[in-house]
Amino acid sequence: MSELATLLEVGGPVAALGGGAAYTRANHPSVYWSAVGGPISTVRLLNSYASVMEACGLTVAPSRLRVLAVKATTRREVRPVPPRRGIIRPTATGLRLRLRLAPGQEPADVTASAERLRHAWGVHAVYVSTVKPGVVELRLVGFDVLRKVRMPRKTGGGFLQVPVALREDAMPFIRDFRAVPHQLTLGATLSGKSMYLRHLVSGLAPQDVALVGVDCKRGVELAPFASRLSALATDPDEAAELLPVLVKEMEDRYDLIKARQGIAPGTPDEEITSDIWGLPDRERPVPVFLFVDEVAELFLTATRKDEERRDEMVTQLIRLAQLGRAAGIYLEVCGQRFGAELGKGATMLRAQLTGRVCHRVNDEASAKMALGDIAPEAVLAACAIPAERPGLAVAGDTSGGWSRIRTPYLSLGDAADVCRETAHLVPDLPALKPFRPYVPAPSHPVERPGPAVQPRPLTD
Repeated sequence: MSELATLLEVGGPVAALGGGAAYTRANHPSVYWSAVGGPISTVRLLNSYASVMEACGLTVAPSRLRVLAVKATTRREVRPVPPRRGIIRPTATGLRLRLRLAPGQEPADVTASAERLRHAWGVHAVYVSTVKPGVVELRLVGFDVLRKVRMPRKTGGGFLQVPVALREDAMPFIRDFRAVPHQLTLGATLSGKSMYLRHLVSGLAPQDVALVGVDCKRGVELAPFASRLSALATDPDEAAELLPVLVKEMEDRYDLIKARQGIAPGTPDEEITSDIWGLPDRERPVPVFLFVDEVAELFLTATRKDEERRDEMVTQLIRLAQLGRAAGIYLEVCGQRFGAELGKGATMLRAQLTGRVCHRVNDEASAKMALGDIAPEAVLAACAIPAERPGLAVAGDTSGGWSRIRTPYLSLGDAADVCRETAHLVPDLPALKPFRPYVPAPSHPVERPGPAVQPRPLTD
């Protein structure tokens, strides 16, 4: 009985400790990683580094000098040489270390062994990135950071840069409009597409920019942000009136560039290679961001008159996508499907949208519409997004690179509050005043924040 009592006395705290660890791992993975998972994985890496590299085929034969030195000083067997390992740096979500590749190795060799390294060191995932020729960085992620998204404290956003989601390698996904001026965002109902749009609008609202919306669902998605919008169209008829005004604004900006740089007035817009960022600050017009929600509504027609209107709107959108970047006009096009079946001009417009974000879709064809022409291997990843993870998406661009991302939760009320607090930043654009949405006076005074994010010098 005394032995049984001793076992119970010892086993009780051990069971409680194990249960607490399991609870922490399931509900607070970052805390568990910092306290338990991180130290264990570090010990595994240190103890098994050489053997794991050899098993993965990441070792090379030693140099003749090394062979002679080992034989002259010891009787040990001369083993293959693994890549030289740098200092292990722990993070809140995993570990980082750099490897100096041996002669004859390339980063693709390490990338091909990422899955083996993940299992050998007991982490959730391993990602490889090139730092400089001959040096790669391993980013070990200890747990599924997309299960419960928590954005890093330092996201690195700035002017025309909005951190909107978290990537699967625990790095923030930043929507950089200077690098990727136009983007297509697809997703089925309840896939998280609207959440992504909220982050974009609320991230741009404190900046010195103009926001324009086309929401043919009677404005249910963009109307809550009306206090910060310079223009809003809530049906195809209003959109047909607004888009020519934006095209005229773009042409006026090209004339401004021509006048400043001494270009002949008759020069076609397509032959102008500069942009508004070459203008002095006092003459530079503010950037304009056009958000098109449910783009398919602009393509649907019922009569011949609707077809003519549709053709005009599509032509104007294509012109904005082709020429708008240099004039400081950026497009964010959203929808559930966007293929050739929508009508003439759909494929041409999609080809001008460099960035692609594909949330959960209803069929493989929709995923191919978004990613098939830039990263075919990403189509399968988009089709595997589960319905119980809204906000999860696959982001890519025309460079062929892609990654999984997930947008953190942001309520519609919080996003609307940001727009109300920054309503005083709506720029004065006379051409868009007729389309400015009506905003009722607030029932209570709104405190205005500090100064807006100022433009920083931008160079190509």
